[in-house]
Amino acid sequence: MKFAGRVWRLLVGLKDGLVLLFMLLFFTLLFAVLTARPSPAEVREGALVLELNGMIVEERTEIDPFAALLSQTAPVGEFEARELVRALDAAAGDERIEAVVLDLDSFLGGGQVHLQAVGEALDRVRAADKPVLAFATAYADDGVMLASHASEVWLDPLGGAMVAGPGGGRLYFGELLERLNVNARVYRVGTYKSAVEPYTRDSMSEPARENYAALYGALWEEWQAHVKKARPQADIAGITRDPVGWIEAAGGDLAQAALSAGLVDKLGSRQEFDARLVELVGEDEWSSELNAYPRTELDPWLEDNAIAETGSAIGVVTIAGEIVDGDAGPGTAGGTRIAELLDEALEADLAALVVRVDSPGGSVMASEEIRRAILRHKARDIPIAVSMANVAASGGYWVATPADRIFAEPETITGSIGIFAVIPTFEGLADEIGVSVDGVRTTPLSGQPDLVGGFTPEVDAILQASVADGYTDFLGRVAAARNLSIEEVDRIGQGRIWDGGAARQIGLVDQYGGLDTAVEWAAAQAGLGEGEWFIDYLGHEPGTYDTLLRQLLVEDGESERADVATLFSRQQEALGGRLVGDLERLLTTRGAQAYCLECPPGTQQGAAGDRELAGWLAKMVALFTH
Repeated sequence: MKFAGRVWRLLVGLKDGLVLLFMLLFFTLLFAVLTARPSPAEVREGALVLELNGMIVEERTEIDPFAALLSQTAPVGEFEARELVRALDAAAGDERIEAVVLDLDSFLGGGQVHLQAVGEALDRVRAADKPVLAFATAYADDGVMLASHASEVWLDPLGGAMVAGPGGGRLYFGELLERLNVNARVYRVGTYKSAVEPYTRDSMSEPARENYAALYGALWEEWQAHVKKARPQADIAGITRDPVGWIEAAGGDLAQAALSAGLVDKLGSRQEFDARLVELVGEDEWSSELNAYPRTELDPWLEDNAIAETGSAIGVVTIAGEIVDGDAGPGTAGGTRIAELLDEALEADLAALVVRVDSPGGSVMASEEIRRAILRHKARDIPIAVSMANVAASGGYWVATPADRIFAEPETITGSIGIFAVIPTFEGLADEIGVSVDGVRTTPLSGQPDLVGGFTPEVDAILQASVADGYTDFLGRVAAARNLSIEEVDRIGQGRIWDGGAARQIGLVDQYGGLDTAVEWAAAQAGLGEGEWFIDYLGHEPGTYDTLLRQLLVEDGESERADVATLFSRQQEALGGRLVGDLERLLTTRGAQAYCLECPPGTQQGAAGDRELAGWLAKMVALFTH
């Protein structure tokens, strides 16, 4: 009996201990949830600090908690362009903010349209007689563009600045697939639909080279014009014409070279930069740190400046990232998810709808699902506007066809009106290793598609006909939407991509302007005056758990201070990410694609991966071990 009593007391003790442990975990989680959202009480008089340790994007990607915890890497920080603009505009008119700080030490970039929008907001801060100070250890193209809007650009003396311009190489697998006896069966329509070329060629075709040269040339001209306007003293032509001579003239000192070329104003350490801010906004009396100044971070500032919701609602639905079938996203445009958001909004009695697109396209079926959902709003006879961000190409243009008016920027990449499908078959490889396929067929389609034995001519013909029919549908939708003939759309289609300026000239775009311009036009079309409407971002509010994970993983993750060598190494990481993406498209099952693989990688949502190279290496391992 004594033994039984001891066992009983042990069990009771374990039970009490577990209860206590679960109670502690419960209250800890409850406290974390309640404090996950920033408090407006954190707003202080002094400087608004924008620590952009990540990328500027159209729509923040929702963190997968299991993937994030298992990967042991902090996801790349993401900052929505419209939130940065809203924060800066609020700072321009708020007397509590005396200066704005751009901390670009771990900045990973963003599309040109987003950078321009944030840069213009910085100009409005300066127009309100408030200084804007930027600091980094190294500036690349995107950092230079953003920092050019600052009144003082600081650079660490051990750092530097480089301007490379758009362009570069891509991987071609044609010879490798031939050596492996893998048959990449390509079905496409469009002279310029070069998305399939990596699987069939060893180099870029001349039509693709012509298209790339025109696109990159236009983007480069826009970048230079933008930077020169914001920072006239910058000698962009000199440093890009002879970069080696530019560096040698400064004795190999990259920081001095950047200063002499007018890319930066001052060389100084972080402590010296902070001391300058103390001169501007005063010393933080509540901090014991050296050169501490009163500061307000982005999140509490946004919380303190919430969007007022008075009057009629102008709905804004965001289509960001690759368009895929299903519920994926945010950050990826899951067709079913976006269609459901639009259908739920039918009950909200929107005065107008603005479709914000920042997507290179993707699944034809998902693009059509979104288009049909937009048409259900159009059937209610409300104004429909499309606002194009960095890229709205292929499927991204497909979803824009219901619009009454399409807005884009000169730097927007659009068009790519074409469809393709790529399916690998392994009959050659199977024959080489001694595997054969034999059987009985009752029709030419029996047992098809056969990835090991190969496709019959009938299957090839059916797949090509299906893609061609999809292209015909695409042409018809664009022709009806833009009041053009099928022949005219076919001439400007063929998979060719266009910059926003050229797209406006050929009739694919109606008007220059960003999201604000599109919303204001939609409100005016709905008969609403100033103060009579507000923006309702459909499905935009992030979940509490996502906010909490960002605090735990992103904000507590180590920020990588990038020197010039790091900027170059990131190009190799990006190359690895593109390699994985190309192989995924070849080896995973997909339907017909209206996708702009030709669009510059930097413009595509989700271009950022984990902070470590292991992020894309893990994806590659997973790809071959499924």
